[in-house]
Amino acid sequence: MIENLDPPQAWDLLQQNSEAVLVDVRTKIEHSFVGHPPGAIHIPWKEAPDWQVNPLFVAEVKKAVPQKNAPVLLLCRSGQRSLDAAKALEDAGYQLLINIVDGFEGPLDNDKHRGNLGGWRFHGLPWKQS
Repeated sequence: MIENLDPPQAWDLLQQNSEAVLVDVRTKIEHSFVGHPPGAIHIPWKEAPDWQVNPLFVAEVKKAVPQKNAPVLLLCRSGQRSLDAAKALEDAGYQLLINIVDGFEGPLDNDKHRGNLGGWRFHGLPWKQS
């Protein structure tokens, strides 16, 4: 089962459960230049330029998080790629999957800008840039 948490709920879970792991599934460029939560494991779900699903995604997560009953929180830009990644991990036997709704940047506003309506940074949660 895949649970959905908003960014503050996800941050609380990460603080309360030392076994919880945050996986950032965005591209290398997003992770480095847009920013990322400290301690997030970066494993892209899709990568430029072809935007195909990373064929090594599940294997890389298994290497980083061998315990299939550990809480795995997944973060992308807006919450869609992370949900797709969570479904792949569910198929691989992971039991505690959490999709972070609104992702790192949140949904688009009326001006087609992200970061004004929700997301990790909008909520003032810890993040850094490379």
